[in-house]
Amino acid sequence: MTDAQDPTQAGRPEDPTPPSYPSYPGQPTEQPPGYGYPAAGPTPPGAYGPYAYGPVVYQLPKHPSATTAMVLGIVAVAGGVMCYLPVLAAPFAWWLGHKAVQEIDASGGQMSGRSEAKAGFVLGIIGTILLILAIAVIALLVVLTITVDDFWDEDYEAVFRLVRNSLDLSVRG
Repeated sequence: MTDAQDPTQAGRPEDPTPPSYPSYPGQPTEQPPGYGYPAAGPTPPGAYGPYAYGPVVYQLPKHPSATTAMVLGIVAVAGGVMCYLPVLAAPFAWWLGHKAVQEIDASGGQMSGRSEAKAGFVLGIIGTILLILAIAVIALLVVLTITVDDFWDEDYEAVFRLVRNSLDLSVRG
């Protein structure tokens, strides 16, 4: 049986090219190269770059304490400037950031988040220094209140007298 006699091939054209659409005056009859569907067959190497959909990027798991240390450090420094109470979180940010940096370094490149942990560590140090300064100022005010009579007078003469006397003692000494 030939193709012409084959009932499954009946009514099919001999040429498998798709039908062309009518053209209008001034319209090119052929498409410019690079348009339409690509030719069937294997894609030549490098046609779409080394990977057809971009390289596959695997992200390392982040250390669970890295972001926590950074957030505690930001809260301690920024909140400590605004209302003093959040600065109490600074030593925890320092400790947590230091611990996370050590564990990330010990993981041999199996964990990420070192920059967040380091930021928490540094902000924890800054916040702890601010906390120590605040405690020192409060302690100084308490000592001055106890030792100097009328320290909280409205005219502040006692404070000026105390400063003047301490400067006189340091100049004489």
